[in-house]
Amino acid sequence: MEAYNGKIEDSMGFTVRKAINNIVTGVFCLTLISCAILSDMPAGSEYDYDTIITNGRVLDGTGNPWYYADIAIKGDEIVTIGEVQGEVARDTIDATGLYVTPGFIDVHSHAGSGLTDPELSGAKPLLLQGITTVFVNPDGGGAVDLEQQRRELLEDGIGVNVAQMVPHGSIRGEVIGMEDRAPAPDEMREMKRLVREGMRAGGFGLSSGPFYSPGSYATTGELVELAREAAAYDGAYTSHIRDESNYTIGLEAAVDEVIQVAREARLPGVVTHIKALGPPVWGLSETIVANIEQARAEGVEVFADQYPYMASATGLIPALVPRWAEVGGHDELVERLEDPELFPKIRSGMKENLARRGGADRIQFRYYRPDATIEGKTLQEVAGARNRSPLEMAIELIKEGRPGIVSFNMTEEDVHRFMRQRWTMTSSDGGLVPLGQGVPHPRNYGTYPRKIKKYVTEKEVIDLPSAIRSMTTLPAQVFGLTDRGQLREGAKADFAMFDLEQFADKATFQEPHQYSTGMEYVLVNGTVVVREGTFSSKRAGRILRHIAEKDDKERK
Repeated sequence: MEAYNGKIEDSMGFTVRKAINNIVTGVFCLTLISCAILSDMPAGSEYDYDTIITNGRVLDGTGNPWYYADIAIKGDEIVTIGEVQGEVARDTIDATGLYVTPGFIDVHSHAGSGLTDPELSGAKPLLLQGITTVFVNPDGGGAVDLEQQRRELLEDGIGVNVAQMVPHGSIRGEVIGMEDRAPAPDEMREMKRLVREGMRAGGFGLSSGPFYSPGSYATTGELVELAREAAAYDGAYTSHIRDESNYTIGLEAAVDEVIQVAREARLPGVVTHIKALGPPVWGLSETIVANIEQARAEGVEVFADQYPYMASATGLIPALVPRWAEVGGHDELVERLEDPELFPKIRSGMKENLARRGGADRIQFRYYRPDATIEGKTLQEVAGARNRSPLEMAIELIKEGRPGIVSFNMTEEDVHRFMRQRWTMTSSDGGLVPLGQGVPHPRNYGTYPRKIKKYVTEKEVIDLPSAIRSMTTLPAQVFGLTDRGQLREGAKADFAMFDLEQFADKATFQEPHQYSTGMEYVLVNGTVVVREGTFSSKRAGRILRHIAEKDDKERK
């Protein structure tokens, strides 16, 4: 009995001691947890991930249907796609009801100059469309010195990633000027050197604009020779083709020129912002598609990019003035317009070109520095108000400055046919301008949501997975972006997450300065820059270098 009682006493003593220990341990643990909370760190462990995205409909960019998956991000990379349970993250995004896609890639952007402006470099209009990467220096224009441009872009930080093209027209202008002639041997050597220098600085290829001067003074042979320099660095060739209507060689021959450059230089060729411009070539999209398909069947890498509007934007001078009259620049053009012998020939060419554009009521002014009151009005309206003929009015305006225009010159049938092609990427051809300045093309604010809202949801021209592919994986493939454009483990964490019912463009041709809606979250290099539809003003963008096939992480 005493022994039994002793066991009971020992047992009770042990129980008491255990209880006391548990209490002490519990207090200690509570203290640790409290400390962890105060220090914003989980007790006893570090974060497993920086961000976890849950419950979203994942469209990975390949064109496959959406599926549910969790996505975990560490640093600037996607590390897990699948089921993520019991893991700890600094930030969790509940994407219920949203589509989760790669960040959109704009392969033809005029945002380069805007991104060097501290007031615009956050790229709010782009991010609210879901754009996380832009290709700058299109149409053969832009900076010749890519390293200098890079420094200017990074000075205040940038909101989106930037990929640079090497601009043929700017290089030609620097070496030869505005002269309409073939380069001398030493000039060709210098142009080749500048292309190589640009590619070594990280350029993604050669951009050209043989529709514009001075690029229009180059022969196809010159373009092939310079494109070969880009091909040596696995670059691509993009072109605002020589003729999108029947100005000179015609639309079909101009597309064939891109095919020829791609074939002979052995690199991907891109017909940029593809279109059939003006009544003389409406319906020719069927022939152009057939010709590109034939070239691809022969093993030539030919692609296109397109913005989802029936109106283009350019300058009144390139739209109406014959190229020969532009030789030497604006001052010499004005002299020719005042030359009684040359003026009739220029006027005759301008009259033909106005007809190609569909008439004065299809040309709307988007900016004009000498007189901002004409912005938003058509050439027909301005001419009527001033008792001039449209042609006389155009000449008068050109003498005083360089009017920027929007030109309504396409048909839905052609837009649809080009859009349906598996080799057509999405692009904006837009830029960044101060909010409220001028009456720019609405594509600056609404390209990507417009394509999805109008051509996927409303008109059902293409399906959503195909539209996303045209904005993500296809551009990455064409230009060699090896770690962007697709949601996969190891890729960079650029994301767009939108509510399909709310994703819409608000910008119009009369009131373009309106942000798009429905883009709920955007991540650039793993940083959340749009949260619940609100712009954060964080600048998480980088300059991308093609030759290294890796991001340059230098940021301000």
